[in-house]
Amino acid sequence: MFNFRQDFIHFAVGQKVLRFGEFQTKAGRLSPYFFNAGLFNDGDSLRNLSQFYAQAIQASQIPFDMLFGPAYKGIPLAAGTAIALAEQGRNVPYCYNRKEAKDHGEGGITVGAKLQGRVLIIDDVISAGTSVRESIELIRAEGATPCAVVIALDRMERGLGALSAVQEVRESYGIPVIAIATLTDLLDYLQGEPEMTENLSAVQAYRDLFGVENEQD
Repeated sequence: MFNFRQDFIHFAVGQKVLRFGEFQTKAGRLSPYFFNAGLFNDGDSLRNLSQFYAQAIQASQIPFDMLFGPAYKGIPLAAGTAIALAEQGRNVPYCYNRKEAKDHGEGGITVGAKLQGRVLIIDDVISAGTSVRESIELIRAEGATPCAVVIALDRMERGLGALSAVQEVRESYGIPVIAIATLTDLLDYLQGEPEMTENLSAVQAYRDLFGVENEQD
């Protein structure tokens, strides 16, 4: 639907952030692909990644007032996305949390702009949903409103129950989760790469076993 989704998959593969092979997930499953956003670890890759986050946010058309990045991975993502949005003509404040409250200096558990209004949470992926839950609780405790979560890749994979981690967040908190790209986009990419036929078959088979329907907003 949006070219940036396929561009992002190409980018992630080129950066070796998205790899193919055999990888064990936290659930103990053997996955034919692995996505590690921590490997976007230099200035150029973070700049490009942030631009993809900004494009996904703009395409979603979700109203928001500021960004929040959960410590630790969400901190550079929120900062980078704020810069990318500013470059696209939308200047918004951002904030992130400390793992432990600071009792000297400015004090508090957050750094940056005051949490207020409609807050967009920026994270890499949703696995168990712990980071999202903690972020939502913190934002609400400050009197602000969490309005959506934006992640890099939605694996569209069942958790322990019938729902995926992304679907559980949507159902539990009633807020949308926006992904730059999904497993559907990954399969579309593989279909267009003749030399990756083996990977396409493996990823499709994995989706047939553990996948859920896409609910991209």
